[in-house]
Amino acid sequence: MIQRELIRGAAAAFDRAVTKAAQARGRRSRPPGASESLTHHERLDGLARLAAHYEDALADATWFREPQLIAPRRRAIRGRTTAEIHDLRWASSFEPLVEAIAPRYLRQENNLEAVARVFRHREPRPAVVLIHGYLGGQQAFEEKAWPTRWLFDELGLDLAFFVLPFHGPRRRKDGPPAFPSSDPRVTVEGFRQAVTDLRDLIHWLRTTGSPSVGVMGMSLGGYTTALAATVEPELAFAVPVIPLASIAAFAREQGRLDPDPHRGRLEEDALERVHARVSPLQRRLAIDPERVLVVAAEADRITPKRHAERIAEHFEAPLTSFPGGHLLQFGRGQAFRHIGRHLGRLGVTAPRRSDRTG
Repeated sequence: MIQRELIRGAAAAFDRAVTKAAQARGRRSRPPGASESLTHHERLDGLARLAAHYEDALADATWFREPQLIAPRRRAIRGRTTAEIHDLRWASSFEPLVEAIAPRYLRQENNLEAVARVFRHREPRPAVVLIHGYLGGQQAFEEKAWPTRWLFDELGLDLAFFVLPFHGPRRRKDGPPAFPSSDPRVTVEGFRQAVTDLRDLIHWLRTTGSPSVGVMGMSLGGYTTALAATVEPELAFAVPVIPLASIAAFAREQGRLDPDPHRGRLEEDALERVHARVSPLQRRLAIDPERVLVVAAEADRITPKRHAERIAEHFEAPLTSFPGGHLLQFGRGQAFRHIGRHLGRLGVTAPRRSDRTG
């Protein structure tokens, strides 16, 4: 018990220190954005107009079109002899709903192509699409951030490392990723593009031999995983890991709303309404709840455990946790072993030789 508390304390302190340093660096490196310079009443008025615009944006099919058949360019990557590894690139056929931001959103050429790295066995296997968190998407790092060998060798899954919009190779050369943004319009459109590109990749995996495809994501990728589970009915499973659950709640937790409790609550509610169509907490699952497993970190101080709990409660899905934090993921092996057993119970796959995640 003492050791567990020490682990939690160290992980929580590290999360807080990194968050504080990142916030300070952000304040030094860029001036406040237009939305950050608004008064409380100006912010509420702007958010109300934007929410009304999105509420009038027709049916869900307008927000998330059906998957399209893609023909990605493939580049073979030298690596493990047991895997066929390819980098994939394909046109991201995405158009923003808000015309006012379309020129700004679409002018970043790196983001006009979707990107993934795929590890496949030589015979058809179930596949998992892995989605990184904020600032991630560099393939060499992601292969270390995930238990790649365990997922591929022990569980026998094919792997697809998916890159979120404006991240990794899709990111501009200078500055932080453009998504998520202090401008809610960019954030909303970013999630629309993420789900659009993700579903095209899932469809491609299925049409090229994968008998089933699931999704697993960390942090921002966990939010995207939960959102995808409300849109894509063909998902074999969805595992949000240390997920973000609410953009508005995160803004409050990071001190980005009015410090007055009443006015801050009004701003949080207004942000919730703007993001409603891309919020997992405002949508219904498109798959059976038994196919979802939510993973929390007990000492997480970036997306605290309550985020994972809210997703699990809303989806009526099981929740498991490990003692570490968001960045120092002490004890996460127990959570991944739980994931392996969960996938085995679903009949997707089962541990092949051991229950160790490495």
